[in-house]
Amino acid sequence: MTKIPKESLDLIEERKNTLKRVLPEVFTEGKLDLNKLKEALGDAVETSGERYSFNWAGRIQSIRTRDKRSKATLIPSKKESVDFDKTKNIFIEGENLEVLKILQKAYEGKVNMIYIDPPYNVDADTTYEDDFSDPLRAYLKYTGQLDANGRVTSTNLETSGRYHSRWLTKLYPRLTLARNLLCEDGVIFVSIDDREAHNLRLIMNEIFGEENFIADIVVVNNLKGRNDRRYIATAHERVLLYVKSFEFEEQGLEMSEERLREFDEEDDIGKYRTIGLRKRGGADTREKRPKMYFAIYADPKTGLVSLDKNAQYNVEILPKKSDGTEGCWRWGHTNIKLHLKALIARPVGNNGKFDVFEKDYLETNGEIRRLKPKSIMMGSNYSTDGATKAFREIFPEASEFTNPKPVPFLRDMVAYSTLPNEEHIILDFYAGSGTTAHAVLEQNADDGGNRKFILVQLPEPMPTEGRAYKAGYKTIADICKERLRRAAKKLKAEGNQQKLESNGKLDLGFKVFKLSKSNCFVWDSDEARDPNKLIKHIEESAKSASTAEPEALAFELMLREGFRLDSEIRKMKQGKNSFFKVSDNGHSLWMCFDEKIDDDAVKSLSLTKDDKLIVLDSSLSDTQKVNLARKFRVETV
Repeated sequence: MTKIPKESLDLIEERKNTLKRVLPEVFTEGKLDLNKLKEALGDAVETSGERYSFNWAGRIQSIRTRDKRSKATLIPSKKESVDFDKTKNIFIEGENLEVLKILQKAYEGKVNMIYIDPPYNVDADTTYEDDFSDPLRAYLKYTGQLDANGRVTSTNLETSGRYHSRWLTKLYPRLTLARNLLCEDGVIFVSIDDREAHNLRLIMNEIFGEENFIADIVVVNNLKGRNDRRYIATAHERVLLYVKSFEFEEQGLEMSEERLREFDEEDDIGKYRTIGLRKRGGADTREKRPKMYFAIYADPKTGLVSLDKNAQYNVEILPKKSDGTEGCWRWGHTNIKLHLKALIARPVGNNGKFDVFEKDYLETNGEIRRLKPKSIMMGSNYSTDGATKAFREIFPEASEFTNPKPVPFLRDMVAYSTLPNEEHIILDFYAGSGTTAHAVLEQNADDGGNRKFILVQLPEPMPTEGRAYKAGYKTIADICKERLRRAAKKLKAEGNQQKLESNGKLDLGFKVFKLSKSNCFVWDSDEARDPNKLIKHIEESAKSASTAEPEALAFELMLREGFRLDSEIRKMKQGKNSFFKVSDNGHSLWMCFDEKIDDDAVKSLSLTKDDKLIVLDSSLSDTQKVNLARKFRVETV
């Protein structure tokens, strides 16, 4: 019988165990033998003194921060939630580094897409300051849960020392923890501006692997240009795209209405548009590609084409440019022979000369084709002005909230990266006003999908003189939650009701959780050294989990055991005792927090060796512990 861990997953131990499974021979008496590791890896080990590396002041500290186990938990807030018992969407109010640590065991390899819009490290960025020694205490002070000594914030002014290093030190541990959550075919998008794009690219290369870099996308979000003080009026932002591995499969983007109108012709195969067969652009001359210069023959009555001239196909067509110079075809002889039915000849211009066109069909295998996104995105869907206007329409009280991301832009990312009906999970741990979740809701409503979101947002205070604060939305987290409520109502009111009702699985709710102290007593060795605090520590440890709110404790323990926050959790009465049963993908966990547990109540559960029961350590006698441990797994808290 074991005690359940009271801290988040031990990442160092997990990495060590992974290495042991793959290379057990490199360990001697439980310790890693570097010489044996070098032998096992052979030429893959860099032994020279000079090598390329990326380093900054604070790197080692950021790694230690990442690996420090969290003593915090997530407490459910049903009153702020929408459809708490049924929804699988999650909103977490809290500091994202601690939250990412808490999610490690339950969500490792479960997230399909991550999008974040982190602080850009500009002069105005006021950010929560990490406390390496005690991150939970720093957060509790920030949110006023410990005392009223002020919030722990700092402004990362460019004049301060180690300007870039501080930014890197904050982002690095969060990105490494986020990578753990991505599934093997997962993808991450990170918005950034030019100021830190190069540094972000370097740490992304290190964390995700340079080989998994896909694109540096330019998003033109302000075509007029910003009112920059000097030199250049910035009109764009950047989005770095990385995959976890090349198991990722892109889903493409839907065609716009404008693009669909281009497919204005139809034959027995389907709708199509025509594209000239002559090559345009680079290497488009006979001199450059002599084998691609040859005659194609057309039937002037039907437009059908052939590579052989005869009485029917008697019009010779050569790939000549408008100025008479010799060009070349895009297709060679072999490709044309295989796809003759996909070509058509037509007269062009005033002289009636024929040219050859490819029929570009709208559908493939009965489905409308999807498009590859381009490395430059521009248009009204990506405009910051348009996004601000749309946000203020849904949330006029928060007019001081500037520059939200455009919902159509995030919808493109969601549609490109995820499948509608696979319950794919989208994570945003810099949620801001909640654009990512808003995009997920809209995309699901549009294509009938059942994607789920997880948002994490610090309760960063809004300006006290602003409309939002006066209206009762005192933090960005408050605004985010209310936006999601209003977005769901708007979807129902916009004439989508019939579609929403026909799609019974559409989820417009969200569970709210808040970062807080653990319900279980966690021994603080530093405070225990202080005689004045030792007695208080002993008193708190005696109370432990027995005084905790049962449902909150159940959520904490199920996360510790690797069950997701959207797992089904039921409370049931068995004899004299109350039990919680958690179910997720065929796995079950039972919990009872009563001070005494009746043997008959446990027997009525009919547990097997594969089942696990978690109880208070004081609720079972030694004899009960021995007897129960023979029948199924028992852990105490």
